[in-house]
Amino acid sequence: MRIDLHDKGMRRVVTRVTIADVSDALGLTKSTVSRALNHYPDISETTRNRVKAMADKMGYRPLSHAQAIRTGLVKSLGLVIQMADHDAQRPFLAEFLAGLSEGASVEGFTLTIATSNSADATVETFRSMIRDHKADGFILQRTMINDRRIELLGEEQVPFVLFGRADQPKDCPSFDILGEVAMRKAVLHLVSLGHRHIGFINGGAQYTYAPFRKAGFLRGMQDAGLSVDAKYVSQDAVTVADGEAAAANMLSLPMPPTAIICAVDMAALGVYRAAASVGLVVGKDISVIGYDGVPEGAHVSPPLSTFAVNFKEAGQRLSDLLIRRIRGAKPHDLQETAVPKFLNRGSTGAGLVDPNTSIFTKGGNYEN
Repeated sequence: MRIDLHDKGMRRVVTRVTIADVSDALGLTKSTVSRALNHYPDISETTRNRVKAMADKMGYRPLSHAQAIRTGLVKSLGLVIQMADHDAQRPFLAEFLAGLSEGASVEGFTLTIATSNSADATVETFRSMIRDHKADGFILQRTMINDRRIELLGEEQVPFVLFGRADQPKDCPSFDILGEVAMRKAVLHLVSLGHRHIGFINGGAQYTYAPFRKAGFLRGMQDAGLSVDAKYVSQDAVTVADGEAAAANMLSLPMPPTAIICAVDMAALGVYRAAASVGLVVGKDISVIGYDGVPEGAHVSPPLSTFAVNFKEAGQRLSDLLIRRIRGAKPHDLQETAVPKFLNRGSTGAGLVDPNTSIFTKGGNYEN
C-alpha cells in the first residue's frame, strides 16, 4: 500500500507493509498468514512463529479498524469493578490491573474497565458492554457461588475467564489461587508450634473461595488429629470490624482458642483489635495467620503472618487465558491454579501443648 504524505511542501511516499507482502516473502497464502497472526488454533506453532518473525522483520502492523471488520474483534478485554465491594479500591487492585494490562498488551489487546455500584448495576453494565461490543471477552474477578455474570455471559455466548473457581458449570476457564492449600498449611504450622485449640474465621459465604478455604482448614485439623469445635468456627468476615466481632466471641469462651486462622487479612487485623481489648499480645499470647498479603499486614505490630497472593501475576495469567479462549481454545484447557507464598512474620508463637491449660480465666480475661 502506498500512502502519499506532504512534508513542508515536498511529497514523499511511505509504503506500508501488508499481509500480502508477508505472505509473498514466506510463500504462504494470505489466509494462512492472517490466521497465524490472529493465533487461530488450526495453525501450527512453528508456522505462527515463522509468520510472526517475518512480520516483525518487515515491520508489518495491522490496521485496527480493518482487523475489527475482518475478524469481528475489537481486541479489548473487559473488566467491571463493583465499587460497593468491601475492598474494591484496595492497593492490590492496582497490581491486578497492571497485570491484566500487561498480559493483554503482549497479544496486542487493550483493557476496557467499567464500574458499577451494585450487583444489579453490574449485570446491566455487562449487558451494555456486550450490546455495544466494547470487549471481546471479560475477566470475572471474585467469583460467586450463584454468579449472575456467568449466567449472562453464557447465554450471550461471550468468552470469559474466572478469577476463582466455579461450582457450575465446571468447565469454565479459570485461574485461581489454592486457598485450601494455604489454610491446611496454616493449621499444620500452628500445630508444629504446639497449638491445639485453633479457631477459623472464614470470608464471605457468597464467594466460591469460602468453601475451599474452610475445607482446607478442616483437612489440616484432620491431618493433625485434632477435633473441630463449632464454637471456634465463624464466617462472613471480610472487614476489620467483622474479624474483631468474630474473634471477640471466640475469646470470650471459657476455653478460647490459642490461635486463629483467617480466610482474609482484613479479618485477621480485626483479631488484633479483639485480642488487645482483653489484654492479649498477638504473637505471644495468641497467634494469628491471615490470607491475601495486604500491605497493612506488614505495618501492624507484630507484622501479620499471611499467605500472600501475587495479584500482578494473576492478572497476567487471566489475560492470557481469556485471549486464548477468544481465539477458540477449549474451556477445559484453560484452567490454571497457583499457590500463595507464606510470609512467616511475628504474629505466630509457641502454643500450649497441654489442652487443659489456658492463658485465660473464665470469661476471657487475660491472666498475668
